[in-house]
Amino acid sequence: MVEAEYPSIQLENLLGRPLNDIESKFKPKIIFYEGSMEIPVPCPRVSIIGSRDASAKGLSEAKEISKILIENGVVIVSGLAKGIDTVGHKTAIEYGGKTIAVIGTPLNKVYPKENFELQEEIMKNHLVISQYPVGHPTTPKDFVLRNRTMALISDATVIVEAGESSGSLHQGWETLRIGRPLFICKDVVENDKLEWPEKMIQYGAMKLDESTDILENLPTGIKMPELFQ
Repeated sequence: MVEAEYPSIQLENLLGRPLNDIESKFKPKIIFYEGSMEIPVPCPRVSIIGSRDASAKGLSEAKEISKILIENGVVIVSGLAKGIDTVGHKTAIEYGGKTIAVIGTPLNKVYPKENFELQEEIMKNHLVISQYPVGHPTTPKDFVLRNRTMALISDATVIVEAGESSGSLHQGWETLRIGRPLFICKDVVENDKLEWPEKMIQYGAMKLDESTDILENLPTGIKMPELFQ
């Protein structure tokens, strides 16, 4: 594929609104995209992120959270990595929802390779975006910057499961920096082997007790389902 095959757009046009000064500070210069999702992208959007080597319980929680969000019209955003990210995307597809993959490589590359078919599916029926042009040599820093962009396009972020060195923490801190809701799953917050959850809570992150708590913190007037009122 050649770069010209991929359309490009400014972040504010992708979101359909102007960016404030805080959002503009670290925004990507350009976004390349592929998919059938309408532009500007629909709202609300929530990032489901976490460990690539997630536990069975973490994967189950990621699916449960994603399913509840999808049932309430939320677009699932994630980074197409193994583990939690993959579950978020696949759950959206399985339950008839919408998903956006924000990748750390150019659009003509796939990482990890085992998600080739998943990336193809999202490119065809949902949306894949990248801030890197075709031919860009991928480095580890690109995935950190990808996490920053993922925080920017999401109305809230949920860290389902992550260790002390997880890349998800970059997105967590960026979410707090730009003033968006950040949720950390209850079991992670209560894990006394981890130091980062308490640090993030001190800066405004919230412990996620029930998946439906996310709905109360989304900016589009979305209401709690009647069952939980």
